[in-house]
Amino acid sequence: MEKIGYLGPYGSYSSIAAEKMRPKAELSAYQSFPQLFSSLVSGETDAIVIPIENTLNGGVLQNIDLLQATEGAYATEECVIKIDHRLAYKAGADKSGIKNIYSHAQALEQCSKYLFENFPKARLIPTASTAASLEKIITEADAGVVGAHTKKDGLILSPCNIADEDGNFTHFLLVKLTVLPETARSEKIYFSVTCANRSGALLLILERISVHGLNMTKIESRPIKNAPDEYRFFIETEGDYSSARVKSALADIRKITNSFKLLGCY
Repeated sequence: MEKIGYLGPYGSYSSIAAEKMRPKAELSAYQSFPQLFSSLVSGETDAIVIPIENTLNGGVLQNIDLLQATEGAYATEECVIKIDHRLAYKAGADKSGIKNIYSHAQALEQCSKYLFENFPKARLIPTASTAASLEKIITEADAGVVGAHTKKDGLILSPCNIADEDGNFTHFLLVKLTVLPETARSEKIYFSVTCANRSGALLLILERISVHGLNMTKIESRPIKNAPDEYRFFIETEGDYSSARVKSALADIRKITNSFKLLGCY
């Protein structure tokens, strides 16, 4: 049976994405994203599910860096999960007495307006995942930001989504250690490039994407470690990897970059 790793514990948004993408697989929870990638490299898991982008916070930078750094790792599938955050607290607690609010750092950020307006003096304390915050709700002074699907005896959830925006979605990728076949079909291509640090260098890359008729759906930059003022660009375009047109485009882009790495076809 295929073994799939995700950021746990069970009940996290990552576990929901893993179940959606691999409903019949054996699912295993890990405590951090580096542990997830380590499980993939060691062969402990056959694939891992990672969040890569949120519509409120943008890219999940740690996972972008880990995907870039892990040789042989490719994203082969994508799914999108609607995020519905609720405040969890002890049944019968007076919410005005809440002093500590736990959750994943991104969830706390996505609900920052609500938390500031309603709990301006509360401490916001990051946990490994939204689901992990449940174990931190011990007294009536504790609360957590969790998914609307969450259930635990003795806790109640706020009746409404507390995120700053209701249209909050997270993109997840299924990542494997694999060799992509030349015939791999896809709707999107994800790759990274570096280019010369001079005027117009990035524009040349974008022009090649346009010339080959590829629709760019995402671009973001990350600083390169130990190289001040140098950046790596992460680009996603629409395209079928198996098509000759896409192969030609990628080869053309590779020629004018300092480095090129294919990160996924999904």
